[in-house]
Amino acid sequence: MSEIWNDFAAEFPVRRNVVYLNHAGVSPLCRPAAEAMKQIAEECCQSGALHADRWLAVYQGLREAAAQLIGSTAGEIAVVKNTSEGISTIANGIAWKAGDRVVAFQEEFPSNWLPWRNLEHRGVQVTWLPATASLDQIDEAARGARLLAISYVQYLSGYRANLEAIGEICERRNVFFFVDAIQGLGIIPLDVNRSRIHALAADGHKWLMGPEGCGILYVRSTVQDQVKPTEIGWMSVGSYNDFEARDLTLRADAARYECGSLNTIGCYGLRAAIEFVNRVGVARMGAAVRGLADRVSGELTRHAFEMCGVRTPENAAGIVSFRKPGEGPRETVRHLQSRGFLAAERRGWVRVSPHFYIPPSDIDNLIQVLLETAAV
Repeated sequence: MSEIWNDFAAEFPVRRNVVYLNHAGVSPLCRPAAEAMKQIAEECCQSGALHADRWLAVYQGLREAAAQLIGSTAGEIAVVKNTSEGISTIANGIAWKAGDRVVAFQEEFPSNWLPWRNLEHRGVQVTWLPATASLDQIDEAARGARLLAISYVQYLSGYRANLEAIGEICERRNVFFFVDAIQGLGIIPLDVNRSRIHALAADGHKWLMGPEGCGILYVRSTVQDQVKPTEIGWMSVGSYNDFEARDLTLRADAARYECGSLNTIGCYGLRAAIEFVNRVGVARMGAAVRGLADRVSGELTRHAFEMCGVRTPENAAGIVSFRKPGEGPRETVRHLQSRGFLAAERRGWVRVSPHFYIPPSDIDNLIQVLLETAAV
């Protein structure tokens, strides 16, 4: 098989400018997404909404591409502004009762922590576990819980959850299973049915290499009536194309969670990005990503850098966070940027997150720069 980073180099002109190692933050657009957005921007500049019928086809195309990516149906996909909106839709759409309990995880990014903490004022209890909790600990915590919310991949340590095993626990315990998938979707295969996931949210601007402000919310068809839309607008109802109608009957699928006009230019970009991911193949792309991240982790561990978490084949994804001996993380990030490497500082760690199109030689150069400036 040919080298994947060479096969698709033309789709990533960013390679000419910087070694981009912050895909867990905001990714550069892949060329298909950028071109799609340029196309609709120019069309709107030239003719406004003259061809708005095409927009509807793009919205549906986005739902279909997302469904292909996660193994669902298009009717289980809603287009949302971002991961946070998707999570809040689930957190606030369930009819909670005082005494209900949620299982969540301490190290989460705020978007998958705050909505569950916010339920406490409604009498909902939250059991907080460490992200690296064992399956036995999760099983015990899930006993009697109503919902479990976890990230597919933790944003700082890069720890990847065993979704299939946790899904089995949730099904056996009759627990609603929610996944924040943004740090794994596109590089780690995910099948919502095999993992028994009830709902999932992800934005497009990280590993999917699409635009900010446009994401997906998956809600299994069998639980959509249990998750009420938190906002009702003209696009939420079945009669959305009849402006004189006043019928509150919701749409029959996940589009009920789309309150009003969608981010059309974002939908063009995200559809193109997900179609690109599907075309390249998540398994092939993910193998390259994990190989690059393994290269970083292995070399830095060998040279006694402090690593955030323990990386194994079972929990590895695309994120590696570390500290360099004798140097603060912000100083490290600034120095790397001065040498053409874009990394990120997160909570006192240097975080790198390479994507599949980066050649291994760039990772070797990264390691060399880190070693040259490391304290001795």
